[in-house]
Amino acid sequence: MIVSVQHLSVLAAPFSGSVGWWLAVGFLGQALFGSRFLLQWIVSELKKESSIPLAFWYLSLAGGATLLVYAIYRKDPVFIVGQAGGLFIYARNLVLIHRKRAGPVNQGG
Repeated sequence: MIVSVQHLSVLAAPFSGSVGWWLAVGFLGQALFGSRFLLQWIVSELKKESSIPLAFWYLSLAGGATLLVYAIYRKDPVFIVGQAGGLFIYARNLVLIHRKRAGPVNQGG
């Protein structure tokens, strides 16, 4: 089967203009957010146990922030609340991880 340029233009139509730019932002956010599961699966398989690598949380934060921007553009309150709440959780996990890695803080005295 031969695909003509005319058929391809139908697929490209949603990505034209400013709407297309926003769709690209949405798909980028979805790709970042979805890749965290692929990463977690690969790392767990390599370790032969369930494991959540640090990059999982950074991908969550980057994907969630990108999707939040897209949700704001779409003016979708359900999507906005879901992504904003998730960002808090991802950031908090990163803070806890980095605090643990830094070790105990000298309290003075």
